[in-house]
Amino acid sequence: MIPKPRRLILGLLLAAEGQALSVRDAIAGCGLFGISANSVRVALVRLSADGLIEATERGSYRLSASAHELADDVATWRSAEQRIRPWQGGWLAVHCAGLGRSDRVALRRRTRALAMLGFRELDGGLHLRPDNIEDSVEAVRRRLHTLGLEKQAPVFVAGEFDAAREAAIRKLWDGKALNASYRKLRAQLEDWLARADRLELEAAARESYLLGSNAIRHVVYDPLLPAPLVDADARHAFVETVRRFDRAGQDIWRRLGSLSGKP
Repeated sequence: MIPKPRRLILGLLLAAEGQALSVRDAIAGCGLFGISANSVRVALVRLSADGLIEATERGSYRLSASAHELADDVATWRSAEQRIRPWQGGWLAVHCAGLGRSDRVALRRRTRALAMLGFRELDGGLHLRPDNIEDSVEAVRRRLHTLGLEKQAPVFVAGEFDAAREAAIRKLWDGKALNASYRKLRAQLEDWLARADRLELEAAARESYLLGSNAIRHVVYDPLLPAPLVDADARHAFVETVRRFDRAGQDIWRRLGSLSGKP
């Protein structure tokens, strides 16, 4: 699977942790996946036009201030489990019925924000998730706003639903599928780590990016459900493996950059 140039460039910038990415390095990184230099340059121009990246000096780019807000939140995936607190059975709620759906950009940002924090729609624009993340509703509200939710949307705590509705809420997430994905993805990463030393460096860089970006996306969008809705131990083991895989992948890309003349 060949990643799209835009996504790959943004991934490289995110991995750079605030440092600029030169056009040369963007071309070299994308070239590992068979992406042409022309496609890379076109992607850079479009990312700049969309306000996602900005030039730092001739031939180098970094994430724009607006893109940094989302990127900074995504980058916290390594400490995502630290947001979890004991669940007392209540729910966090966001009511979006009055926001409208005609503005496609706003709708996309809203949908992404809700998905990244694990909210699911029950009915009538009411989105819910277990009240087991962050230390307050205000903290959840701030994160939702940072990620793109309109400030007009009420964010609050809900509870004491009738038995039928409570059962329906709990079915908004497929806990069995989440548990299976934790175990499957962890096994894939562990298998790759066991044979990584036998791979050529460029092959290792390609595979580590593809496997790692998929695994990190799962962590970023994990709803961080409490037990008994999911197997919390299986999730923790998966996240720990992703952290270890990420460290190995970054080391591979550093070695690749060193061999290509990158400082």
